[in-house]
Amino acid sequence: MDSADLALLKADVNAQRTTIDRIFEMLESRALDLSDQSSAEKLESLAYQLHNLYGAVEDLFKVIATYFESNISDSAQWHSRLLQRMTQAVEGVRPAVISQDSYLRLNSLRAFRHFFHHAYGVEIDYAQLTSNLEQARSLKARLDSDLNTFLRALEDD
Repeated sequence: MDSADLALLKADVNAQRTTIDRIFEMLESRALDLSDQSSAEKLESLAYQLHNLYGAVEDLFKVIATYFESNISDSAQWHSRLLQRMTQAVEGVRPAVISQDSYLRLNSLRAFRHFFHHAYGVEIDYAQLTSNLEQARSLKARLDSDLNTFLRALEDD
């Protein structure tokens, strides 16, 4: 990969990482004093930020996939396929973007995002919400590490 292309990709990845970091900050802010007695509005606000987090990570993956693979499938399952594809190294093209550990956490958040996106009039379940909040919290350091490893591997090629 030539240095100009790598610099452009890194700039795009880092811009999206800044967005992801802001969402992580909002998640923590919304999670302050969270309890099973929290208002529906507080739970919905936190659920919305979890929804946003997965969406921002997925947008990052779309940037990477478009850069290397030049297409993103239009099939009904493209969300899960894109996530799975990010765990795979593509020989001669790019290294894997995320680890299996990150994949498992992100897949849980993807499922929650799907539920939230289609849950018209449904109350947010506290246990489901806190489970996904913990997935997000445990994802942060892992995702940062995965992305740093990915970018270093590109520089080494």
